Amino acid sequence: MVRNLTLLVLLFFSALSSAQTFTLSGTITEQDGTPVQSANVVIDGSLGCVTDELGRYTITGLSAGEHTIIVSILGFARNEQRVQIRRDTELTVALLPAAIELKEVSVATKQGGSRTESISLLDIRTRPVNNSQELMQLVPGLFVAQHAGGGKAEQIFFRGFDIDHGTDLQISVDGLPVNMVSHAHGQGYADLHFTIPETMDKLMVHKGPYDARFGDFATSGTVEFLTRNSIDGNEIKAEYGMFNTVRAVGLFNLLDEKHLLSHRKENAYLAAEYVFTDAYFNSKQDFGRFNLFGKYNGQIGERTMLTLSASTFSAAWNASGQVPERAIANGKIDRFGAIDDNEGGETSRTNAYATLSTGLRDGGLIKHQVYFVKYDFNLYSNFTFFAADSVNGDMIAQTDDRTIVGYTGTYGKSTRIGDLPFRFNTGLGARYDQADISLKNAIERMVYDTIVAGSVDQLNANAYWDGVLSVTEKFTVNPSLRFDLFNFMYTDARGDKSTSGQAMQMRVSPKLNFDYSISDRAQLYLRTGMGFHSNDARAVVVDSADATLPRAYGADLGTTFKPLPRMLVNAALWGLYLESELVYVGDGGVVETSDPTRRLGIDLSVRYQLSKHLFADLDLNLVNGKVIGPPTGENAIPLAPQFTTIGGLAYKRDKGFNASLRYRHIADRPANETNTVVAEGYFLVDATASYRLPKVEFGASVENLFDVEWNQAQFDTESRLQDEPEAVSELHFIPGTPFFLKGFVSYRF
Repeated sequence: MVRNLTLLVLLFFSALSSAQTFTLSGTITEQDGTPVQSANVVIDGSLGCVTDELGRYTITGLSAGEHTIIVSILGFARNEQRVQIRRDTELTVALLPAAIELKEVSVATKQGGSRTESISLLDIRTRPVNNSQELMQLVPGLFVAQHAGGGKAEQIFFRGFDIDHGTDLQISVDGLPVNMVSHAHGQGYADLHFTIPETMDKLMVHKGPYDARFGDFATSGTVEFLTRNSIDGNEIKAEYGMFNTVRAVGLFNLLDEKHLLSHRKENAYLAAEYVFTDAYFNSKQDFGRFNLFGKYNGQIGERTMLTLSASTFSAAWNASGQVPERAIANGKIDRFGAIDDNEGGETSRTNAYATLSTGLRDGGLIKHQVYFVKYDFNLYSNFTFFAADSVNGDMIAQTDDRTIVGYTGTYGKSTRIGDLPFRFNTGLGARYDQADISLKNAIERMVYDTIVAGSVDQLNANAYWDGVLSVTEKFTVNPSLRFDLFNFMYTDARGDKSTSGQAMQMRVSPKLNFDYSISDRAQLYLRTGMGFHSNDARAVVVDSADATLPRAYGADLGTTFKPLPRMLVNAALWGLYLESELVYVGDGGVVETSDPTRRLGIDLSVRYQLSKHLFADLDLNLVNGKVIGPPTGENAIPLAPQFTTIGGLAYKRDKGFNASLRYRHIADRPANETNTVVAEGYFLVDATASYRLPKVEFGASVENLFDVEWNQAQFDTESRLQDEPEAVSELHFIPGTPFFLKGFVSYRF
């Protein structure tokens, strides 16, 4: 009997042991100990995750026995090893740098991973980028146009939207918001010129309103730029090109082997940029910009990382403005002439932020970020020439003097619900803007009358919860919920109570996403969710209606797959319904709302590594959009792109010869609701070539290789020339860059 009882006890503990599961956790680092964020960690070809800001990973639910762990990320050699699991185990993996290899990229579902992350990481490493405008064009399917000199934010076109300067695309740098609410030159104004391209490390693109981390303006999507935590060495770079164009850049390590706070891994560097150009217009642009950026990143505790950053930029320029087609046709001016060459302006922005990331003993990660922005903007424009004032002209001056303070706090952890792996993230945030804005009449930049002036105080408090449940090793469900509360306040500077006031609005935005991994080379996904964009505070306090925070309803059905080991494809069918769009009326200082709109689209992105050093890429975007309400023939969405494509070849080596050949094309599209005025499309080709030695690199680049005549920003505008009896409505445009050659040399030390 005792023998039988002993046998039963042994069987019980044996069964209990076989039912036990264990956790594998640890850190992924570079050889020098620097944490590697966003690395893919996969167990046995399916179950996995991506590393957090501290390079940490946690995979739960592992059975006892031997498992295969594979760690991969572009730019590092794949690391594969066997690990014995008998209890909860910690494993640190140090990755070796390596040439980019697409065959190492897996598209299997990773808890918390981004579906387009591999494409974005590849693009930022293989495409040459020399200015902030080119940074934006790294986003698949995104086009930009400059229409008031090189110092102001570009007009953005993305996913069937004329986004103006950022109304329907949220943009951030290291978590620092770029979009400006209730801006003097348009809601959501996003000027990325305070960035230095050489400091950029990663680009994260999130199409649609499907991620609970992002709120205001995240309707067509969100773009996150992340700067480098460290630089390999000091570097100075000089460029010179046509139109008296000069650019100088310097990056300098501040610590080397020294330490500020501890003997743990620390990095600090300083970057500076100066740009000057007369540009290609008949009237010299006299554009100058200076950027300064500094960043510290260090481990200040066993599981705590501190990041500090400060930057400042200033720019001043002249501009020729948009010109009417008739003035060129009748010989009054040529393509690069101006009706009023007194346009232009000056702007500046100073940023500071601190981020503290702490890994908890239970595997969780808590992160705090505080930020501060001081911003100034002064722009002189003349859209209609002499339509309103036949004597003095219609020049306007727009000013924005702004301070922004904000906080974002997040907590995330990998755990289990029953036997199922589960990761959740939750966050709290607040952003406060105080801005003095104005719109005034001017003559040759001399202000003489105020149209609109006042003070904006705007608060956005938000919270979100996001979870990823691994139902099986191949299927995940991602429910999330976001809450936003807005308090709008506008005070008219002249005491006009009819245009002053306060309003409070809130928005709840649910999201639900699904992922299914057919294999480690093919994944299906369905993304659904609601988002919104806010209206200008000046319009909100006068008419606090539903248009204050118009909703966006979206869905994406897509796949990411590898038909060949070195080919990565992302394809999606998508739709987006927007309750109301915002139309900024610059010369009136007001924001008007439109009828609802509906867009249906197809996105295709292909990345192919033809050989060890040769890469090809292709993006195709087709959109059918319309305004809901007006009859057919009167329901086109003005300036909304309908077909765009971007692509090219890049030959990339660490040493020796490098080159790229790229094209971009946008088709003709309606410039007004009736399509009686057409914004002309274009097809452009750019090229670069360089030779890299151990310490020196030199090369050249050409924009618009075939010297095509093309239009950047285009508008159907009603204007009047000084000798005309009445105003005329027709296409007005800014001519695009002609053939533009520049060379560069850089030295690393």
